[in-house]
Amino acid sequence: METERLEQIFRAEHGRILATLIRLLGDFDAAEEALQEAVATALEKWPDEGMPGNPASWLISTARHKAIDGMRRRAFLTRKQDEIARHMEQTAPASAAVTAPDADGSALASGVGGPGLEETDGSLAEDRLRLIFTCCHPALAPEAQVALTLRTLGGLSTEEIAHAFLVPTPTMAQRLVRAKGKIRAAGIPYALPADDALAERLQAVMAVVYLVFNEGYSASFGSSLVRNDLCEQAIRLGRMLVELLPEQPEPRGLLALMLLHDARRATRLDGCGDLVMLEDQDRAHWDRAQIEEGAALVEAALRSAGRGAGPYALQAAIAALHAEAPTAAATDWKEIAALYGVLAEVHPTPVVELNRAVA
Repeated sequence: METERLEQIFRAEHGRILATLIRLLGDFDAAEEALQEAVATALEKWPDEGMPGNPASWLISTARHKAIDGMRRRAFLTRKQDEIARHMEQTAPASAAVTAPDADGSALASGVGGPGLEETDGSLAEDRLRLIFTCCHPALAPEAQVALTLRTLGGLSTEEIAHAFLVPTPTMAQRLVRAKGKIRAAGIPYALPADDALAERLQAVMAVVYLVFNEGYSASFGSSLVRNDLCEQAIRLGRMLVELLPEQPEPRGLLALMLLHDARRATRLDGCGDLVMLEDQDRAHWDRAQIEEGAALVEAALRSAGRGAGPYALQAAIAALHAEAPTAAATDWKEIAALYGVLAEVHPTPVVELNRAVA
């Protein structure tokens, strides 16, 4: 039972815990290694000692101490290597001077500073924001942004991400290694963008989340046309964005759009696995709770944005009209056409114009 509970906590809190550890340790790999050690310790202790009152904080604290202990061991080894090298230099003949062996055991080389390890406060929400903006940095390739976001914030293993995108696990592992290596080599900051760049970078973050959702909603590869796991991960990331950026209307619009589309998931395929057109779907099996939640988010996003509603909020408003119509014949096409007209001004694309013409 403790193992199952730990797995649930790990899934739910992985992004928050890892984001905090990356802030404290300054390195993706060091943070992931420390978290793995903390989970292993929890598996040993929790069955006998019971689960702590705040499991996530316990994991963060334990991982932090594991990392510090590892750094101290590596620092001790480095000092011993230096002492051995000096001793060999002093005792060896002058013509055979020995060069001290390379000692790359210090985590300080990866950007970890002593004072940072002593930080125990700071906004956990801001940690996750820093992490998602780092994962979705424009210097990274889109496929690397998606993979790194699912790995760090989604809590998926390398094997799970590889399976989701039908690539070999070693290929996905190398993709993640290259992405983290580029973050280090390029000095991509683990920080929120400045206010003047926030809107642009937020669009990139939302595009990654929506890309994950679309791949699940209409899979471009694989035997199934719908990938439920990817849809659920994208919605989870969307909820995180709304939680972390409550004043921004577009994350609400994005979450609403995904919820409203996903509410029809159970009726999108027939018994043979073929797509069912919207007008032919059985609306009695649509998820009404998701539709209500999505509609409320749309209303809040449009009210907050006013005349400056963005493309996700506008698309969500269109999806809400489809979802709330009791029958296909009762769809408010006049309102949908009007919304497509506004969307064409905000986000002009051939697809938007085609849908506007159809409406």
